[in-house]
Amino acid sequence: MKREIYDDDHEAFRASVKEFLDREVVPHLDEHAESHGLPRSFWKAAGAQGFLGLEIPEEYGGSEAGDYRFNAVLTEELAKVNMTLPSCLGIHADIVAPYLVHLTTEEQKKRWLPDFCSGDLLTAIGMTEPGGGSDLANLKTTAVRDGDDWIINGSKTFITNGGSADLVVVAARTSPEKKAKGISLFGVDTSLEGFSVGRVLDKVGQDESDTAELAFEDVRVSNDDLIGELDTGFISMMQFLPQERLGSAVTNLAHAAQILRETVEYAKERKAFGHPIGSFQANQFLLAELVTQVEVTQAYVDQCVIAHTKGELTAVDAAKAKWWTSQVQNDVLDHCVQLFGGYGYMNEYRVARAWRDARVTKIWAGSNEIMKMLIGRDLGL
Repeated sequence: MKREIYDDDHEAFRASVKEFLDREVVPHLDEHAESHGLPRSFWKAAGAQGFLGLEIPEEYGGSEAGDYRFNAVLTEELAKVNMTLPSCLGIHADIVAPYLVHLTTEEQKKRWLPDFCSGDLLTAIGMTEPGGGSDLANLKTTAVRDGDDWIINGSKTFITNGGSADLVVVAARTSPEKKAKGISLFGVDTSLEGFSVGRVLDKVGQDESDTAELAFEDVRVSNDDLIGELDTGFISMMQFLPQERLGSAVTNLAHAAQILRETVEYAKERKAFGHPIGSFQANQFLLAELVTQVEVTQAYVDQCVIAHTKGELTAVDAAKAKWWTSQVQNDVLDHCVQLFGGYGYMNEYRVARAWRDARVTKIWAGSNEIMKMLIGRDLGL
């Protein structure tokens, strides 16, 4: 079914993203996987193309598209290549960006945003903690006032871009007695004394991402590094999480749809018992079901993108999109692996890597169980 969400400007932007990926990224994917990270040259090249500043005002070096559909186009094209690119670039340009645009002072904007757009300042966000998972309200990292400074102690884990970030937006407890209402956000320069990167984590998939543990031992930051108002960090995280979950949904579906397209082509060419495997009725029916499932889900995700572009996307609808697309993606890719047979279990085949990369999407950005809790509460249950 033809999608009506994008116009000629969006499609022209899509063409420029695809050309960039074909030129700068696809030839180097094996190198990125072996090094467990994206080189700074990737970030600077993406910055030069304007892909890092879609949400950043022009006066600070961005393009300020003012239309989330451009973010979605970028995310879709990245996801067609692999799952890791939209997760790494998305953390920086789609998840951290709103914090630095909407919550910062003029001085902070001038200090951080130009290099953010150019790729000279790589960012990450420090929410998740060991033992805490999706329970952001009970995080243990603390920031204690010391004159005009704050002393941060604690740890974070599963941090995308954690091994290479220059600036981490860190959630820390500033007023313990206030519980969830006592959390604040800080922009932490990773060159500061007391900050350290622990293990770059050995994941099942997404080899190109430097997912890491972070430690804060008496890290001293200035009050000028406080992002937003004191003790409003939890509210801010809840405000921006729907965009993160929508970005995850866009990624999930674009990734699944691309691998499914490749699987359909494989089913036309691969022969068993003298016939293409796609000609067998069981496989015909299966592929018909998978294609329908993806296209029907696409209609809902497109409506979520339109709603977010208008500023109308609710946290509950974003939760629905996040959990459903991650489930659809994992179901689709599992069937794709099966259709490839033994080759589907070989890392040299893209379908195998896609299958591994996708599993985490039912966990990150709030586990699917948490998403269902949010939906259930909205039902008054």
